[in-house]
Amino acid sequence: MIMDKEAPIGVFDSGVGGLTVAREIMKNLPMEKIIYFGDTARVPYGSKSKDTVLRYSRQIIRFLRTQGVKAIVVACNTASALALDVIEQEIDIPIIGVVKAGARVAATTTTNRKVGVIATESTIQSKMYQDYISTIDPQITVFGKGCPLLVPLVEEGWTEDDVTKKVVERYLQELKEEEIDTLILGCTHYPLLSKIVGEVMGSGVKLVNPAYETAVELEALLAQRGMKSEVCASGEFPYRFFVSDAANKFTEFAQSILPVEMPKAHQINIEEY
Repeated sequence: MIMDKEAPIGVFDSGVGGLTVAREIMKNLPMEKIIYFGDTARVPYGSKSKDTVLRYSRQIIRFLRTQGVKAIVVACNTASALALDVIEQEIDIPIIGVVKAGARVAATTTTNRKVGVIATESTIQSKMYQDYISTIDPQITVFGKGCPLLVPLVEEGWTEDDVTKKVVERYLQELKEEEIDTLILGCTHYPLLSKIVGEVMGSGVKLVNPAYETAVELEALLAQRGMKSEVCASGEFPYRFFVSDAANKFTEFAQSILPVEMPKAHQINIEEY
């Protein structure tokens, strides 16, 4: 399939967390346009079944295809873990998720072969990080920890709050006891807590941010396929944001973390796709 190099990248997440992935794409691939969709009406995905996450992901991809995207980034750990392998077989444009990029870097970073993952319960239960890391190095032990309270704390804006630090300390205590030397921030909200997580874990533990690693992988993929944009979009804002609910709240959060001034997100009925 011949694809327009100047077509946008589609990025989707269950809500606002995937904006950390969009942010890294903006920083690392400044020539690329982005169409972002946040499924704010049906968030969170972390407590949903595999069948439900797959159905939601297919609907979102159908919407993104109507926007003429040339590639898709699944900026949601849960959807990457539960739906990506199936969807890869169903579409004819490149699609990548956040799990494999983060897992690869963690596997090559650890020296004591003890890697921790913090994520939603669903991502931890899927054992996606564990399974993928074991294909790279079966000697690595992966310790997973579900941290369901962290997402609402981030969305409340309490990214440097004492309450958040106490919650992080409690969640991470058992990972500290396992003496991990590498920790994957396995939920797209968690890079916004990297300062607190770093303080709690200490300088001896390397934090892996799958959002950044996904942007790096996307750039390599586009270059390899001759699909990198070579023209900076002049006279038009290169980023468009869509949500399934609560556009004002989404826009407010996005403006607080993105490196650009952004217009209000558009609300659509995703069930139509």
